[in-house]
Amino acid sequence: MRLRKTHKAPEKDIKGKLAKECDRETFWGYAHGMERRRSMAVEGLKKTLVLGHRNPDTDSICSAICYAGFKHQLTGENYEPCRAGNVSPETQYVLDYFNLKAPRLVENVKTQVKDIEIRKTKGVSRGISLKNAWGLMQENNVVTLPCVTEEGLLEGVITIGDITKSYMNLYDSSIISKACTKYANILDTLEGSMVVGDSEAYFDQGKVLIAAANPDLMENYIEKHDLVILGNRYESQLCAIEMEAGCIIVCEGAGVSLTIRKLAQERGCAVITTPYDTYTTARLINQSMPISYFMTKENIIEFSEEDYLDDIREIMASKRHRDFPVLDSDGKYIGMISRRNLLGAKGKSIILVDHNEKSQAVEGMESADIREIIDHHRLGTVETMSPVFFRNQPLGCTATIIYQMYQENHIEIDKTTAGLLCSAIISDTLLFRSPTCTSIDRSAAEKLSEICGVEIEEFAIDMFSAGSDMSSRTPKEIFNQDKKKFQVGDHGFMVSQINSMNAIELEEIKEKLIPYLEEKFDGLGVEMCYVMLTNIVKEDTELLCFGEKAREVILSAFQLPSDMEDIVLKGLVSRKKQLIPSIVTVLQQM
Repeated sequence: MRLRKTHKAPEKDIKGKLAKECDRETFWGYAHGMERRRSMAVEGLKKTLVLGHRNPDTDSICSAICYAGFKHQLTGENYEPCRAGNVSPETQYVLDYFNLKAPRLVENVKTQVKDIEIRKTKGVSRGISLKNAWGLMQENNVVTLPCVTEEGLLEGVITIGDITKSYMNLYDSSIISKACTKYANILDTLEGSMVVGDSEAYFDQGKVLIAAANPDLMENYIEKHDLVILGNRYESQLCAIEMEAGCIIVCEGAGVSLTIRKLAQERGCAVITTPYDTYTTARLINQSMPISYFMTKENIIEFSEEDYLDDIREIMASKRHRDFPVLDSDGKYIGMISRRNLLGAKGKSIILVDHNEKSQAVEGMESADIREIIDHHRLGTVETMSPVFFRNQPLGCTATIIYQMYQENHIEIDKTTAGLLCSAIISDTLLFRSPTCTSIDRSAAEKLSEICGVEIEEFAIDMFSAGSDMSSRTPKEIFNQDKKKFQVGDHGFMVSQINSMNAIELEEIKEKLIPYLEEKFDGLGVEMCYVMLTNIVKEDTELLCFGEKAREVILSAFQLPSDMEDIVLKGLVSRKKQLIPSIVTVLQQM
């Protein structure tokens, strides 16, 4: 949200600005790609984001990419793979190997202005008349019109209240010239004809008056540059011109003699005829003034399409305005929003892959419209607003499930997709060493490796080596690389896992992480924290424990002796299947 503070242009600049703008159509429309932006906004509403968990691993990112591709091929609709955190070195190796860029980072999925319907009220030129502005409001059933430049930049807003004030407030007779009113506006408002003069010129000096007296009296109040409303009396017309009036308006469709025309032209006096009577002309002429004189230019409350609804609700409720302008990322006007637009607003369309835990989900998930969940973990705490497609299988990898869905729907798997799915399976099953690995996972990986043309063992060594190279990474980066948070009743805990094929490297990582976590533990917001240092070759895990009860829980879960110095769990390599269930069992009994 922005509060616009503009500076009023010097009076001398107004005429030139209007001259440039008023010769355009009433609507600027959506200049310079505004229609394209509107089309993109519509597409954006239909887009579904495919997201893995925070601190994504290879399975989370590869599954998001592949499932988005699967859904697009299946439905033809727009699905975008995204990531909820940084890409790990292991995953980056996979992406680089198959010449892919990392998916777009999405740090939260709170509902934004761009996710809801925006009223596409077209912008108008600052030079259009009050009459035309009123007509557009009635035609389009709106109470606010945005004033935009030809480039689509917002200059101000005019409301039905502003137009009402132009009638109800008391103005002096010079208001038409002060507003720098174009003769073209006067002609349009009075349905008149320009007999003498230039319709593109401006009435910018003098007052407006009605010549109801005889010529002798008229000489006393007509001044140079005045606009005089009169009838068909030759004497009155002649008097006004001789008194150097800037313009005369002849009412009731009366003709203008050649003598008057010639004299007016010589004296530089514009002559307009109108079919309206004097009273009607006098009543209507104020409607010819440009909206720029009455519109709000300063302290405009405007919103960006990137603003979150949670942030703007209170602002909108505290203001008496009904409509607020919305700008795109380039600061161009795209539409209007009102409090009504917020009623029943639907959040972003989301598909979750590789998780169903609220604590692991991207921020703002509670406001999103979750459509599907594809996962291979235990049932978590994600809640949905409506029934969803949920596929959860006890397999070693989400990518295996997605492979099955390709097969079930007879959709051909290309080389890149096969490579990503295969990489995810290798990673999540620790090259089939994890107890979570099934024969289905292994079979899928072998078939996928044939499609993408990689040798599994060789590729796995390179991939794991890339992922375990932590020499240039900070303790914070190492810890956050594959971190997950869990909640069991009142107990919150966190588990980070680092996999390596090098025992020396794991020892170096241990030396980095212990002092870091001893210092930062209080800021993690959990009761217990664990770090799994998993040796893929030895198929064991050294467990680092932080928190008052952390060590006690592990000793109890695995029935270990209390005097055990380093907790090394032989045969334990799976966080999901081996460590988490054991911790949960103990916590449920506490």
